Amino acid sequence: MKVEIITIGDEILIGQIVDTNSQWMATELNKIGVSVYQVTSIQDDEAHILQAFRDAQSRVDVVLVTGGLGPTKDDITKHTFAKYFSDELILNDSVVKHVKSMFSKRNIPFSELNRLQGLVPSKCTVLHNELGTAPGMLFDENDTVFVSMPGVPFEMKGLMTGQVLPFLRNKFTLPFIQHKTIITYGIGESALAEKLETWEEEFPAILSLAYLPSPGKVKLRLSGKYFDKQALEETIAAEVSKLQHQLGELIVGYEDDESIVELIASLLKKNNKTLAVAESCTGGYLTSMLTEKSGASAFFVASLVAYTQKVKINELGVLPSTIEKYSVVSTQVAEEMASGMLKKSEANFAIATTGNAGPTTDETDKTVGVVCIAIASDSGVYSEEFNFGKPREKVIHRSSNKALEILRKEILKNY
Repeated sequence: MKVEIITIGDEILIGQIVDTNSQWMATELNKIGVSVYQVTSIQDDEAHILQAFRDAQSRVDVVLVTGGLGPTKDDITKHTFAKYFSDELILNDSVVKHVKSMFSKRNIPFSELNRLQGLVPSKCTVLHNELGTAPGMLFDENDTVFVSMPGVPFEMKGLMTGQVLPFLRNKFTLPFIQHKTIITYGIGESALAEKLETWEEEFPAILSLAYLPSPGKVKLRLSGKYFDKQALEETIAAEVSKLQHQLGELIVGYEDDESIVELIASLLKKNNKTLAVAESCTGGYLTSMLTEKSGASAFFVASLVAYTQKVKINELGVLPSTIEKYSVVSTQVAEEMASGMLKKSEANFAIATTGNAGPTTDETDKTVGVVCIAIASDSGVYSEEFNFGKPREKVIHRSSNKALEILRKEILKNY
């Protein structure tokens, strides 16, 4: 069984709002075994909407539509549905009564324009929208189900959860869909694919595999769709076990498990240890990652954005001779930054970053993308040099993620 999601609204196409509805709907549909075949965004235009309806009906079993429902003239969805199904709009008394009740509770005058919210195509099944004034509409015509819902996210979610998803479960025989996402750090997508080549050649036919790379990590998503739930779960578990054996410490977690920051926070808190950060090229991004969630004060002590040589020297104790000999972008400077931050903050671990995020190289002969990362602890100092390429945003993100990856390894070495 296949579904197409159609979002209606010029505000989406001009970038005024982000279409979060489709993402949420796809997630919830997947949970009940429904595959989303396509997501389409279209204008508030009758001809465009009609064509989108015809195209969708030719390729899927269910069409879910959001947007274009309201009392104003630019909300044309229900009029277009009436035209599509050769139908007419009729006044639904229960909808009008509901709208009046909502307006009365808010002490808002009820007008003839508001009464028009009660107009619906005669062939539809009205879906009561207890969270708003625009009702949902369901059509089950010519072997295709069409559902129209408001574009307001919380109203759409209320209709989907309370009425649309139960309807689909009852009408269709749905397979079980299961995903398992493995999160790896410290290896690139191509290197990971090469490492898993033999494993992929023997991959079960009922499963599919996707590589999902992002700065500092690669996710492996195993997906399966099958009518035998136990067989599907056992097949996925067997493949995950093979990956655990083959990848070892490259696996840092699983989807919906802890993030790399949460893993580090847990390790530090478990061992009653603290962390400080000295940033140059990452400009505070690493600190924001570490302090994004509440509770960071339990392990995070301090940070310093030492962007200039003067601050590196005066605040972190970096020797001018080290900068002169090795340049400000060097493992030697990164190590002195980390050691200085460790001493200054009295933390147990300190991270330091220095590099060329770009687009210029400033006062160093190192190329854009070169970043040096150091970790200082009671056990000593460890550093590495990397080249993260371009552009600037990529360098900052990859540097911050790599720093966390190295920190995690250093913590595990000591505790």
